[in-house]
Amino acid sequence: MGYGAVEMLRKALMPVLIMCCGFAATAETVVIAALGDSLTQGYGLPEQDGFVPQLGRWLKDHGADVRLINAGVSGDTTAGGAARVDWTLTPDVDGMIVALGGNDLLRGLDPAVARANLETILKAADGAEVAVLLVGMQAPGNYGPDYKAAFDAIYPDLADRYQTGYAPSFFTGLTAAGNPEEVREHMQADGIHPNASGVALIVEDLGPKVLELVKSAED
Repeated sequence: MGYGAVEMLRKALMPVLIMCCGFAATAETVVIAALGDSLTQGYGLPEQDGFVPQLGRWLKDHGADVRLINAGVSGDTTAGGAARVDWTLTPDVDGMIVALGGNDLLRGLDPAVARANLETILKAADGAEVAVLLVGMQAPGNYGPDYKAAFDAIYPDLADRYQTGYAPSFFTGLTAAGNPEEVREHMQADGIHPNASGVALIVEDLGPKVLELVKSAED
């Protein structure tokens, strides 16, 4: 083949090569959906200060090529998460953070129901071959020891059964210091939702677990 013919072939193939290379670069980005409630959604905060945007910046700073989807719905229970998990798990989703249960506790719902709903979510993720980080939640003592024992056991049990990543609590980064006064400084006026600095502490704690999720999603 002469030089002219080779040059014509190169020019003809160049757009195809560029398109393929661009697709490959895009395909390397890991897509993580954060399925949760108001804590995930970023209730009471400017968008950039919410959990998902802060986590996205933390992951980028730690070298992860990740696109996060905010699938948090304020007021959602585990039942709401189970009802919308199928349309959350779009074909481009590689991993999912599951952080639900707080509103079940606020309403005193049966722990067996919360367990069944979370299991529905994990089964859907398993069927879609999507890696999961399950974030736990602990019941307050005012519901009684039996309720607390039943609810607290849900998350480690399901994480073990479905071999997911596991973080014991969404709030570990806030409560690690063990000082109630310090914790209050990082909460909004309602005493339920973290403020921007509180979210930053939560992200600092959960970030390494999410990096592990990214690695699992890549494998």
